Amino acid sequence: MRNILLEGERMPIDDRNAGMLLGIPIDRKSLQEVTAEAMQAIDRTISQRVLACANPHSLVVAQHNDRFYSALTHANQVVADGVGAVGMARIVGVEIGSRITGTDYFEAVLRALQARGGGRVFFFGSSVRVLDLIAKRFAGEFPTLTLCGIYSPPFGSWSVEENCRMVQAINDAKPDVLWVGMTAPKQETWVDENRHNLNVPVIASIGAVFDFYAGTYARAPQWVCRIGLEWAYRFMLEPRRMWQRNCVSAPKFLWLVLRCHVFGCGTRR
Repeated sequence: MRNILLEGERMPIDDRNAGMLLGIPIDRKSLQEVTAEAMQAIDRTISQRVLACANPHSLVVAQHNDRFYSALTHANQVVADGVGAVGMARIVGVEIGSRITGTDYFEAVLRALQARGGGRVFFFGSSVRVLDLIAKRFAGEFPTLTLCGIYSPPFGSWSVEENCRMVQAINDAKPDVLWVGMTAPKQETWVDENRHNLNVPVIASIGAVFDFYAGTYARAPQWVCRIGLEWAYRFMLEPRRMWQRNCVSAPKFLWLVLRCHVFGCGTRR
């Protein structure tokens, strides 16, 4: 059985057990199920798994960004990383899974790899400083796993030749899991454009998880996350960075979901 989907291939929505929210398939599977699929991909019993996280801001951006929309619709797994997405889906009667954050998936996959006795992991994205901090923490927390590579890509855009070198560096390291940590939608579109040249069973775009794990950005306390107010905590810490997400994208998301799923006016633009 091949381990990589063919160009343009997409898992049928019925096979994925997903619900459509603003035209994006969001899986109904539990954290345990998506983690099990990752392990099966690593064992080469199913095809490559590409995971992306969907929150209200990303779903809004995808409505007018064709490359991002394509990346989300072609990902094998899209999880609801945001209480807003889960809450609005329930209000309009779209059945999707419970909230699964990038951190949840990151920790679950690494624990599963450690439980099975080993695995190879590659971190691609962020700064050299953040990657160095990740490497130090990773070595202490997951001694049975192999950190086979870290790579900080150039800031902004890069040439085709540089991209080929980065893809080759990842393939040469032979990772079981590639963690991609750039801002959305850059990370998802890069994965979508390069996944078929990456000989990696599991690829996940997890963005801010790099900073959380490195300790360069504090995640909200667990009790704040449990009650669904992590967005407010992040907004208080970084109001300039989070302003557009919370004050522009959030109300726009509410309107788009109502427009699409209640008034039936279509999804994009």
